[in-house]
Amino acid sequence: MAAKRLGVAALCAGLGFAQAPPSAPQKPDSDQVKALIEKAKRAGGERWAEEAHFFCVAPRPNSPTDPWIEPTQIFDNVFVIGNQGTIATVIRTSAGLLMIDALSPNETETQLLPGFQKLGLDPAQVKVILVGHGHADHFGGAAYFQSHYGTKIYISPADWDLMEDPPAGPGGKKGPTAPLPKRDQLLQEGREIILGDIRVTPVAVPGHTPGSMGFLFPVKDKGKTRMAAMYAGTVLTPGIVSDQGLQTYLKSVGHFQEATTKAKVEIEIQNHPLMDSIQPKLDVLKRRDKGPNPFVVGRAEYQRFLDVMAACTEVNIARRKGL
Repeated sequence: MAAKRLGVAALCAGLGFAQAPPSAPQKPDSDQVKALIEKAKRAGGERWAEEAHFFCVAPRPNSPTDPWIEPTQIFDNVFVIGNQGTIATVIRTSAGLLMIDALSPNETETQLLPGFQKLGLDPAQVKVILVGHGHADHFGGAAYFQSHYGTKIYISPADWDLMEDPPAGPGGKKGPTAPLPKRDQLLQEGREIILGDIRVTPVAVPGHTPGSMGFLFPVKDKGKTRMAAMYAGTVLTPGIVSDQGLQTYLKSVGHFQEATTKAKVEIEIQNHPLMDSIQPKLDVLKRRDKGPNPFVVGRAEYQRFLDVMAACTEVNIARRKGL
């Protein structure tokens, strides 16, 4: 399975936009970097301590060994399928299903479709797939849904290009690393994707890839409409991102903060929930005595989540500069 499943690090190899030159073993953090880490920890407080540790101290890519999660309904109209490192999010609308990301190509029939079955959802009703960025652990199942069900596939123009002309991989081999969907619809900032009663607003967040996107979308929480957001181009391993990419990423976080503040976002959902573990949240949802939905963090806390992401990007920029 490890040989088949495509992790983010392998798929980024050779990417001019995101590939950093080989570096020496990381030296101990300077006092300046340590101060920036403490800044990130203060920004996050207790609520985002795990995130600060992940981004600032011990980032890692998603892995074939990430434990699978039980397919779960997390809101009245939102479901998650995947594992503790990578998830696909399914939104039920009045005109069918909309899915954000589609896991890895070898997981379509082993995880994605069985997940639909367990949730009582019909995969043929997936009318739209939004791909957060052009790595195979996000677009892997898109070609299947497109060919079997006529699903419309939305990806940013830059990441359509990335998918179709990826960088050289291990050994200098070049070419698509997974079955590709046929070039279809375009994700562009501010151009809403509308399916039935759901409107998803894309926000450009380049850095992880040239065309990474974030998404703003409403969910129903016990009948109440709340606004959710997904930063779908999260940097997982800063070592694979170029100096320019890190600077671009920092600007993108600020841009996403503006968009999420304006949209009054109060729900945090990630396609790579490594920095904020998903399993404890799912455990809460399974309890009979469950309280408030754990994915609802509140408007102020969502901005603190992004504050930590920005502060830890500053940490990695400082490390790269040798400060």
